[in-house]
Amino acid sequence: MPVLIIPGVYETWRFLQPLITTLHGRGHPVFVLDQLRHNRKPVADAARLVEAFLESEGLDDVVLVAHSKGGLAGKRVMSGPAGSRVRGMVAVATPFGGSRYARLFLVPSLRSFSPTDPGILELGRNTGVNDRIVSIYGEFDPHIPESSELPGARKNVRLETGGHFRVLADPRVIAEVVALAEG
Repeated sequence: MPVLIIPGVYETWRFLQPLITTLHGRGHPVFVLDQLRHNRKPVADAARLVEAFLESEGLDDVVLVAHSKGGLAGKRVMSGPAGSRVRGMVAVATPFGGSRYARLFLVPSLRSFSPTDPGILELGRNTGVNDRIVSIYGEFDPHIPESSELPGARKNVRLETGGHFRVLADPRVIAEVVALAEG
């Protein structure tokens, strides 16, 4: 089962290297998008890059593995015309409902995570793909105090650890990706 990695804001795919190595070791072809660079583009633009990549590579039945903002881009892909190419997504520490702290930032790439941002509201209204998403999050996330619980998700996994980045190292993340990719 092919896996496509979508990093969070200010991250490259290399940030998720431990997950990539494990998945590749299990025999999954893992794809990354160098075009995302540090993922500072608006969510809609990042989603268009993912859609174009899926099409150009002819990838179908793909599992998306996303961190933070990457999960928003992944949900947007799943909600659009390329959504039929995606089996599902494991989204780690994704601000599906936004973050109240986003209002405090002047930088547009962070301010767009506000709970009142039109893009966040649109994704929240589009619940048709939630049942194909596994949302994983810590018991406390300093970047997303509202939590990353996704109503109607295939599964919401609340880890007993905290943090926005530390959760990526939790063994349950790999277990959930493997369950989705190999199930």
